[in-house]
Amino acid sequence: RDVIYLAENQIPFFVVDEIHKLTTPDGGGVSAADAIAGYVRELLRGQQYSVATPAVAGPPGPGNLLHLLHMHLTPTAALSSSRTTGDRVIGKQRRFGRWRSATEYYCAGVGFRSRPLVGKGARSILDVKLDGRGGTLEIPRLKIDGETSRLLRNLMALEQSNPVEAGSHVTAYCVFLSQLAGTVRDVELLSRRGIIAHGLGSHDEVAACLADLCKGVAFGGDDPGGNYLRATWQGLEEIFRSRPRRWAAWLMLRYFRNPWLAVGLAAAAVGLVCTVVQAVY
Repeated sequence: RDVIYLAENQIPFFVVDEIHKLTTPDGGGVSAADAIAGYVRELLRGQQYSVATPAVAGPPGPGNLLHLLHMHLTPTAALSSSRTTGDRVIGKQRRFGRWRSATEYYCAGVGFRSRPLVGKGARSILDVKLDGRGGTLEIPRLKIDGETSRLLRNLMALEQSNPVEAGSHVTAYCVFLSQLAGTVRDVELLSRRGIIAHGLGSHDEVAACLADLCKGVAFGGDDPGGNYLRATWQGLEEIFRSRPRRWAAWLMLRYFRNPWLAVGLAAAAVGLVCTVVQAVY
């Protein structure tokens, strides 16, 4: 499962198709692309990476097996909305910079929620969405095992070597993930929110794995066509730079998480109001 999609193991897909024709002379009524795509689809659904069903048999079709896997990991609504938004107001927006860590966003009042891969929700792990009204970042759950890093790096290698055909959306997602969850505290926070699930030895291993995910990868974040998460970054940056929102989040984290402190603060406020009323009258 994990070796067949290595970038260095790839051969052109028309060779795979010819082998399929030789091994099944009657064709079985199914092309090689459809036959293998069915296996890939079940594999990704079992890993909860994607529930998409892209058209793989028609032109141009997959270039190799890794490209076939890549076709199932394409952002849907987030891709179209970020392109139109970015093209419309690109001149008024800040230049793309680093993503802040999950703990930084959380301390600024950003919420985190796991986005399900069902119904009208996300279709793959790439469908990250920012709820602008509530300031909640919805991220599909990512199951991390010993081969997750290698699989994502192979998909990025495909995009780095074929930017025109493959695009750069997996690279954009990996840059987002590596900077959002690059420390132990970030992994702990996202694990509590159900966004990261892993079977590794500790959160430290997961943080180290994600922090090193994009080493040596070239990525231009200011291109709205190449970075489908650019509008999401802009929205989070506006929330982070909002002082009233950060103060409200600080009060919530400092005082209102403890019910006794909240009761004491409310009692003090009532006492202050009563004192002012008494002084006036």
